[in-house]
Amino acid sequence: MANGDTSPSRVGQVNSSGAVDALFLKKFAGEILTTFEENNVFKALHTIRTIESGKSAQFPVTGIASANYYTPGQNIADSGNSYLSDIKKNEKVITIDDVLLASSFLSSIDDVKNHYDIRSVYASELGKALAVRFDSAIAKVFIAAARSAANVTGGKAGQIVDLSGNVLTDNADAGDDGDNTDPTGAELVAGLFTAARGLDENDVPEDGRFCVLRPQEYYRLITGGSGALTIGSSAVNKDVGGVGSIASGNIPQIAGISLYKSTHLPSTDLSAVATGDGAASNDVFGGSGSGYNGNFTNSLGIVAHPSAVGTVKLLDLATESEYQMERQGTLFVAKYAMGHGVLRPECAIELQK
Repeated sequence: MANGDTSPSRVGQVNSSGAVDALFLKKFAGEILTTFEENNVFKALHTIRTIESGKSAQFPVTGIASANYYTPGQNIADSGNSYLSDIKKNEKVITIDDVLLASSFLSSIDDVKNHYDIRSVYASELGKALAVRFDSAIAKVFIAAARSAANVTGGKAGQIVDLSGNVLTDNADAGDDGDNTDPTGAELVAGLFTAARGLDENDVPEDGRFCVLRPQEYYRLITGGSGALTIGSSAVNKDVGGVGSIASGNIPQIAGISLYKSTHLPSTDLSAVATGDGAASNDVFGGSGSGYNGNFTNSLGIVAHPSAVGTVKLLDLATESEYQMERQGTLFVAKYAMGHGVLRPECAIELQK
C-alpha cells in the first residue's frame, strides 16, 4: 500500500547501492590532488625517486674521466703510464622526513546548514597547504645546492651570482650584505646570462635549465625596472630579440633558461628556526642552518638544472576520511612522507642582491 514515500536517487552512491556518500569522499580526495598539482612549481623541476620501503635512498655520484695521447708500445693498463682514469665516486643519501599532514574536521550539522559546498573549499585548502610546504622545501634545497661544495674530489661546486656580476663559489655572500636595493630588469637579465655562463662552464646540459623568481623580480624583467614600464630595457623588447608578452605578463625564456615565478621562494633569515622545516631529517646546509632552513635574506631566485636536487618519496600524497560518530562529523586528512636533498651542486646557481 502506498505510504507517500519516494525512492531518491542518491548521487553519492556507487551504482545506486552501498554507502550514500562513497562518491563524495572520492571527489574530496580528487580535489585535494588537483589543488596540490596546480600549486606546485618545483615538482617537475627536480629529480624524484620512489622507494617502497626503508627510511632513505642512496644516489651514486661520479666524477669525470680524463684522456691522454697514446705512445705506441706502452701498456695502457699499466698504472704508471697515466692512461687509466681514476673516476672519483661518492654517494648522496636522502632520508625520509616525518609524515607531513594537513587536516580538517567538518561537523555534520554545519555541513547540513551550510548553503554552499564547503567540502570543496576544505579540499582546496588542504591541497594548497601541502603544496606550499613541498614547494618551499624544494626551493630551499636548490639554494643549499648553490651554496654547496663539490660532491667528489676535483668536482665543481655550486655558485652564487650577485647583480654586480660577481660569481662566488665559497658561500661568502650567503647572508645579508646590507644591499637591499631592488634589482632592475637589466640587472636581472645580466644575472641570468652570467648564470648561463656558469652552467656552461660546469658542463651542465642546456636542455632543462630553468629559473624561478619571485613575482616582483619576474615582472621587472617585463617592465624593465622597479617602477613604470620601460620598453627600451624590457626583456620582451622585440627590437633586441626579446620574447614574451606585456599583454599577458609572460616571459618564457632568457639565455636559453625557462622562466617561472613562485611565491614560495624564501627571502628572510630562517637559520635559527628550529621547528617546521627545521624538524626535517635532512640538514641540507650542513650545520649552518636547521633542516631545510637557512639565511635567505639576500636571495632573489634560482637558476638550475633538475639534476641538482632530489626527492625520495616513500608515501605519495594520500587522503583519508572518516566519519566519527562520537564527534558527529568527518575528519579529513591529506598527507605525504618524502625527503629532499642536494644531488649535484654544480647544477645550481643562486641569484642574490
